[in-house]
Amino acid sequence: MSGKGSKQQQRQFHQTELYFQVPNTCYPIVYSPEYNITFMGLEKLHPFDAGKWGKVINFLKEKHLITDDNIVKAREATEEDLLVVHTRGYLNKLKWSIVVATITEIPPLLLLPNFLVQRKVLRPLRTQTGGTIMAGKLAIERGWAINVGGGFHHCSSDKGGGFCAYADITLAIKFLFERVEGISKATIVDLDAHQGNGHERDFMDDSRVYIMDVYNRYIYPGDGFAKRAIKRKIELDWGTEDQEYLEKVDMHVQGALNEVRPDILIYNAGTDILDGDPLGGLAISAQLTPRSETEDSFLSWTLELFPVFEQSLKEVLPGQAVAYTKCGQFILVGHHGGTHGIQQGFPTGLRFPACLAGR
Repeated sequence: MSGKGSKQQQRQFHQTELYFQVPNTCYPIVYSPEYNITFMGLEKLHPFDAGKWGKVINFLKEKHLITDDNIVKAREATEEDLLVVHTRGYLNKLKWSIVVATITEIPPLLLLPNFLVQRKVLRPLRTQTGGTIMAGKLAIERGWAINVGGGFHHCSSDKGGGFCAYADITLAIKFLFERVEGISKATIVDLDAHQGNGHERDFMDDSRVYIMDVYNRYIYPGDGFAKRAIKRKIELDWGTEDQEYLEKVDMHVQGALNEVRPDILIYNAGTDILDGDPLGGLAISAQLTPRSETEDSFLSWTLELFPVFEQSLKEVLPGQAVAYTKCGQFILVGHHGGTHGIQQGFPTGLRFPACLAGR
């Protein structure tokens, strides 16, 4: 992938249903009930909560912060959309149940006919991928956007893994580079506990994309080749706690944004950094205001959205709007949208950092 981005390199764009005009009455929050994976309990065979996206939305509805009518319904990414990044050979491999079983780490899937795997597993992931691409466009138009799903940072153009079958982060950036005038530099801030080797492999030789990755050095995927693409690498030890983590993130976010002023910033906000997560191996507390005993820490974390960014972004990118997207994972930030759409009545109960609310 070249960093030149010349007109000669730009191909004829296919028709996509993912870039469309969203009514101003909608917040740039993207979600669909199709995100959630439920099929005969097989989804419970992996510690990844394949229904957490619906839990987040239901929680926000119960708090009267959103309704079905004022958020954007995600659309499924088509094969033509996916081919912007993925090879046809890779997409054809997904037509084999054993390949999907390996990617999702759910072995019983290999015993199911692929039409069921497509419908019950891959379609939800394609819809989340479409949501990420849609959120990219919305972030530019509104100054911020959230995809409640997505953040499949282990998938690259020709290889999936770690429950990631489609490279939605790469796709969102490629769509913006190709289709939105003035978008030529992107920064990825990946705070999932695992290394984001998928987008790193995709942007290995692309000077337009700056990657900052903070992860547990001892866990999956340990992709040494992909690490070569990381411009700012922060490797953590087992059991890293709040103070060390926040200090490192604060310092390196400021450093990254001082090095490159991006046109779009994508924040992959993994909640597997939280203490007790079965996969992340870190020990970050939720640091939440009082909540009921029945509220899941992931849902509460969704409302907090990592306040360490408040001061960093306020100092480094004054006047710019920032956007999070939370799949337990993904966030987009617009470069020239100001605070349009935020001061227009974003739900005050969502405790975004002050800089996100234009205060």
